[in-house]
Amino acid sequence: MGEAYEHTLMVKNECFVYRLPPRPSNRGYRAADWGLDKPMWTGRMKITTMNGNLTIKLLSSEGELFAEAPVAEYPGVAVESVTDSSRYFILRIINQQGQKAFIGTGFADRGDAFDFNVTLQDHFKRAKTEEIIEQAPVNEPSLDLGLKAGQTFRINIGNSAGKSKPKAKPAASGGLLLPPPPGVAASQPVAGNDKSEWGEFSSASDNQWVQF
Repeated sequence: MGEAYEHTLMVKNECFVYRLPPRPSNRGYRAADWGLDKPMWTGRMKITTMNGNLTIKLLSSEGELFAEAPVAEYPGVAVESVTDSSRYFILRIINQQGQKAFIGTGFADRGDAFDFNVTLQDHFKRAKTEEIIEQAPVNEPSLDLGLKAGQTFRINIGNSAGKSKPKAKPAASGGLLLPPPPGVAASQPVAGNDKSEWGEFSSASDNQWVQF
C-alpha cells in the first residue's frame, strides 16, 4: 500500500474556543450563553483529510495541537450548530486516549464561518457521490465479438462481388423477320402457306434482297 498523505481543505488563522455550560434539555445551545467576549482559547483552525477521514484541528500560532475533532458525517454529533448565530458551533473533541468532550467554537468573521460550513458540506457531498458510484451495479452485459471455433465470415467489397451479370435474352423463336422485297405492298399480308406468293419471292432478282 502507498503512503497516506494529509490533505488540507481549509485554514483559518483565528478562531475561538469556549467552555460550554450544561446542555439544555429542551432546546439547543445558544452562543450568547458562552460569554463570547471571554474565550478560553484563541488560535487557528485547520480542516484536513487522510484516507477519506476528515478532522478539524485546533492549533496554536506555533502549530502545536490544542484539540482535534474527527468528523464522520455532517451535520452530525461531531459538529452542531447553535440556535442563535451562524458564526458559532459545538465540536466533539477526542484525545489520544479516546476521551471525548464538547466545546464551543466560532469566528469573528462571518465569512470564515461560511467557509467552515461549506468545506464540511462539500467534502461529505463528494464522499457520498463517490460511494454511490462505487456501489452502483454494472447491468450492461459484456459483448463477445470473437469468432467461435470453426466460424467464418465473408465480406463483399464494392458492387462487383456477389452480383451476377444480366443474362442475354433468348432470341424469339422462328428466326428473324425480313422486310418484304421491293414491289410488295406493306399492307399486303404474307401467308406462310401461299405458294404463289413464295413464287414471287423466288423470282425476284438477287439484287432486290437486303443482304444480312
